[in-house]
Amino acid sequence: MRHRCRVPQLGKPADQRQALLRTLTTELIRHGRITTTLIRAKAVRSEAEKMITLAKNGSLAARRQAMGYIYDKQLVHSLFEKASIRYSDRQGGYTRILRTVNRRGDNAEMAIIELT
Repeated sequence: MRHRCRVPQLGKPADQRQALLRTLTTELIRHGRITTTLIRAKAVRSEAEKMITLAKNGSLAARRQAMGYIYDKQLVHSLFEKASIRYSDRQGGYTRILRTVNRRGDNAEMAIIELT
């Protein structure tokens, strides 16, 4: 039983799930908007908001934590430069999830996740 387990399992082992979330978070920060399944979008939302919160903090320790999670070093650098300006007035809610039509092959619920 999965009582009080808040992490969506996504049908993958822990290492594959972590790699998937890291990749989706990296691509979301790089492109600003990605299309994925609804469940994955909901899982990526918390990770992306944690990275933006680290970038708003701006300390060296926060930068090292972000570099340990995001795959691209230059992307972390640009995130730390732009996030403090772009999200200075926000206390959270840096992403938006928009539902789209279901995927044709397997009827999975699709969504667009974007940075606000």
